Amino acid sequence: MSKYFINFPKTYYSLENKVSNVDVVTNIVSRFSMEQSFKQNSSVYEKYNIQESDTPEIIASKYYDDSEKHWLILSMNDIVDPQTDWPFDYRTLIRFITDKYSANASPGQTGLEWAQGHTQSYILVETRTTVGSKDSSVSRVIVDANTYANTATSTSTVTLKDNNQVKIVISKETQSYYDYENEENEKKRQIKLLKTEFADALVSELKVVFNQ
Repeated sequence: MSKYFINFPKTYYSLENKVSNVDVVTNIVSRFSMEQSFKQNSSVYEKYNIQESDTPEIIASKYYDDSEKHWLILSMNDIVDPQTDWPFDYRTLIRFITDKYSANASPGQTGLEWAQGHTQSYILVETRTTVGSKDSSVSRVIVDANTYANTATSTSTVTLKDNNQVKIVISKETQSYYDYENEENEKKRQIKLLKTEFADALVSELKVVFNQ
């Protein structure tokens, strides 16, 4: 992080509100960001799945041979707070769930146990399969508990105008709070890595923006 702030502009700061005690400090509230159109251009990035032991610094070291370039990873993926926007490892996730739901737990029960045993989402699942082929599509719709309870599972077959038959299966699923938190955590794993050929150019651009 230290090399990143080297490029930031300087500003004056009065210590303890005393005019006579003024120091020159790095203006860390300055911001450098990439254009969204640039970050969405598939030709400038590669996809990467964050592993359990990965941190922005570790990935930057592996990918750019420079751990100080971790800010490229954060900026490319709109990560403001690595503590919450970065996927938790398993132990941290369990601790997070336990703490988050502890207030819901009954006496003698942990927040983790409560999250594992209670339903967060009720889901209706429709699976359509073309008879005689392996072609199928699955759609999931989150509904309220009442709709879920009053919807029966079913299997039916309809004939289309082209005489193809489609088998339609309606089934039901639930998702616990534990599974929900795990799924949300997993969504954070796939990130974009700015290709190495663009990294040095962007570092140079940072210096220009901050008049270094």
